[in-house]
Amino acid sequence: MLKDNNVNVLIVDDLPDNLLALEAVIRLEGRTVFQASSGEEALALLLTHEFALAILDVQMPGMNGFELAELMRGTEKTRHIPIVFVTAAGKESNFAFKGYESGAVDFLYKPLDVQAVQSKVNVFALLYRQRLETRRQVLALEHSRKKQEALLANLQTTQMELQKALKLRDEFMSVVAHELRTPLNTLFMDVQMRKMLLERGKVAVFDVAYLEKMVARDQRQVQSMVRLIDDMLDVTRIRSNRLSIRPGPVDLPALLARVVGHLSHQAQAAGSTITLHADQPLTGCWDEFRIEQVVTNLLTNALRYGNGRPVEVSLVLLADSVAIHVRDQGKGIQARDQQRIFDPFERAVGQGDSTTGLGLGLYITRQLVEAHGGTISVQSREAEGAQFSVTLPLAVPATASL
Repeated sequence: MLKDNNVNVLIVDDLPDNLLALEAVIRLEGRTVFQASSGEEALALLLTHEFALAILDVQMPGMNGFELAELMRGTEKTRHIPIVFVTAAGKESNFAFKGYESGAVDFLYKPLDVQAVQSKVNVFALLYRQRLETRRQVLALEHSRKKQEALLANLQTTQMELQKALKLRDEFMSVVAHELRTPLNTLFMDVQMRKMLLERGKVAVFDVAYLEKMVARDQRQVQSMVRLIDDMLDVTRIRSNRLSIRPGPVDLPALLARVVGHLSHQAQAAGSTITLHADQPLTGCWDEFRIEQVVTNLLTNALRYGNGRPVEVSLVLLADSVAIHVRDQGKGIQARDQQRIFDPFERAVGQGDSTTGLGLGLYITRQLVEAHGGTISVQSREAEGAQFSVTLPLAVPATASL
């Protein structure tokens, strides 16, 4: 193989004295001369090294120079090596004509003219270096072209991501404004109504039943806004790796029962019921607040998309983990949406679906589950409901975090 700008030259002659004499004439710094005393030896060198020039003696026993040249021209690795023939026969023998037919670029006669030989070898060495430099430049240009193509592709990808981010931002701000406006408008109208009643002196309407109803309605609207703000804060913490997990002992059946109880009024309002199957005691090491958030998100979604039908929550103890299944009997989730719904600001909303929301619940849920070293999956067929399954190790791995 060629190293740096070194030039390899092959000389082939059956007489050792001729090889020594020719090498002495053409040897220079930066040039390596390889000697071969037969065609077979020359072929072995040609297949091992890269040569700028091959100087072949025509009249050799066994394989002569012309036969060696034909073999060189028939091999991909050697067909482009310039060949110079050397012969002691006179010019009248027509060896030159046969040599050029065999692919020679020049023909030399013995006794050799030292200056002519040196000049020819220098020319071919220079041409070889120029071809090598051209090859290097072509490779460099090709490498540069590929880098530019990769850079352009990265720029296009970045531009598309930026455009998508800007679109998401605009949509996000629009949805946030809408989601906040709904409870705020309700609160504002209620306040205006109470103010009007007070101004007209109709204090009697503010009995215990009215006040209980008023407080409950106000609480729902405030909780809706707090939940929205909490979701936005959680997304910000997740994306900046600042959402912490604080594991501790958790009675999981008690936690599930508490969440189901809290959502009973919401289930009733949706015309649904929530059934809990968690009879066996089970305690693990998790962040209780975050696991409660996971279950609340899954149940809220089940009630929202369950078409008013019953929802089931079940707890299953596995070998070294626990599985929580939340199943609804709603319209289901199409296969193409089953991965997308775990991305931020995505919801499996069909045409004509008026369900609102930021599309953050399942994204946050997945991040919280994975922060505990667990997994979340969904099984669903369209019009046959959906089952979300959360699998958690009994203890949060030391390496699991956000």
